[in-house]
Amino acid sequence: MIIKPENIPSRTTSIYPNEFKPLVVGRAKQALGNVAGLKNFGVNLVTLAPGSCSALRHWHTCQDEFIYVIEGEVTLVNNAGKQILKPGMMAAFPAGEADGHHLVNHSNAVVVYLEVGDRSPNDEAYYPDDDLIAKSAADGGRIFTHKDGTLYES
Repeated sequence: MIIKPENIPSRTTSIYPNEFKPLVVGRAKQALGNVAGLKNFGVNLVTLAPGSCSALRHWHTCQDEFIYVIEGEVTLVNNAGKQILKPGMMAAFPAGEADGHHLVNHSNAVVVYLEVGDRSPNDEAYYPDDDLIAKSAADGGRIFTHKDGTLYES
């Protein structure tokens, strides 16, 4: 299947609880893997406006993640600190490694990158800087809880 990104709608919404949604304003994703009918892993073409971030800093119990920078300079923030990633650079985050990570666009230009992640069942995501845990839901979506286990209101 040939995929033309210009024909794929961008999603700017977030599944985070309402109080965290403003943190990812300026992020747009195009679900390339979904358009191609991929079932085992997802591929998103992501655009970050200046000042925006990819996600809250997080790590996954079951899901591997991989990013490839196409355009612009973005700051990777993880447990080791901050590193600038430029076009052609990549980063990988193996499942089960408690290395909270996210990308932040501190530049004045748009950043474009590919993100790839598998679709492991029973995955959980932990957010070391926030009172947040994401768990897999029976419908394939996510359930968000506080670290004490209480649910966030939708």
